[in-house]
Amino acid sequence: MNKKQTDYYEALGLSQEASAEDIKKAYRQLALKYHPDKNPGNKVSEEKFKEISEAYAVLSDPEKRRQYDTFGSAGFHQRFSQEDIFRNFDLDSILRQFGFGGGLGGGFRTGASTFRSSAGSPFEHLFQGGMGATASGCRSGGCAPQAVAGADLNYTLNISLDDVLHGAEKTVTVRQATGGQQSISVKVPKGIEHGKRLRLSGQGAPSPQGGPPGDMYLKINLAPHPRFQREEDDLVVEHRISFSQACLGTNIEVETLEGKKFNVKVPAGVQQDARLRIKGHGLPAGPMGGERGDLLVKLAVTVPKTLSPEQEELIQSLAASGL
Repeated sequence: MNKKQTDYYEALGLSQEASAEDIKKAYRQLALKYHPDKNPGNKVSEEKFKEISEAYAVLSDPEKRRQYDTFGSAGFHQRFSQEDIFRNFDLDSILRQFGFGGGLGGGFRTGASTFRSSAGSPFEHLFQGGMGATASGCRSGGCAPQAVAGADLNYTLNISLDDVLHGAEKTVTVRQATGGQQSISVKVPKGIEHGKRLRLSGQGAPSPQGGPPGDMYLKINLAPHPRFQREEDDLVVEHRISFSQACLGTNIEVETLEGKKFNVKVPAGVQQDARLRIKGHGLPAGPMGGERGDLLVKLAVTVPKTLSPEQEELIQSLAASGL
């Protein structure tokens, strides 16, 4: 295996949640930048090209990617040799799709050494010492087949703003292959965002071949709140004031998500949709209890639909004075 175990997602500048299209796009951009034909004789670019191509060989293959996500970089390289990584990976063809007519240029071939798409590394001749033995005892002849892990399971986990504020422990009930049900306790960290996924290692479907079980992924769904809206780590609450209060200024009472009450001064001449800030009473910045966001009080000026005769007379006089 490589001397340095690079994080494949980091090599492509991606997060673990990246889609297959994100992975393809990132590799294409980097391959265009570091391809040896564009950097002749540049050893740094050559190493970078090898690194991103190895990352793409793994992350573009659903099964290899699942194994990589399951076991991490160190565990993955204990199970997969260079030959395993590049097996069935036709880099020459991929590069032609990206606009390199000759695939891998002559700079990546020495003597009779040629690219092989069915097995082995396309960079085998560039690794000192050849393929050699991996940490798991695999040699260039390949590793013994690994038992296939069970399938991953995907569920939606509904949470509230209170759960985001304080963190929570939820119970997820899943149906087992035997027809029964299993209850699993899940810790929801503070500050978690809508759409994020929680991974429960080993809580997926069992392997049909005696391998490790798959993982369970819980996609976070933040339920709407009747009063507050979330904007990243801030909370927004609407408060209505009258036209006269907007003109003259006033004081209003604002209640936070956790029930604290604040007396807030509204300045004279405030405009529709203006926001007043109560610092530090939004949502946590993350699970480690970082600084909280703010509570933003959005002002809505109420215009009456009907007026009494006295009110209409007063408004007309105000209009006549230029208001």
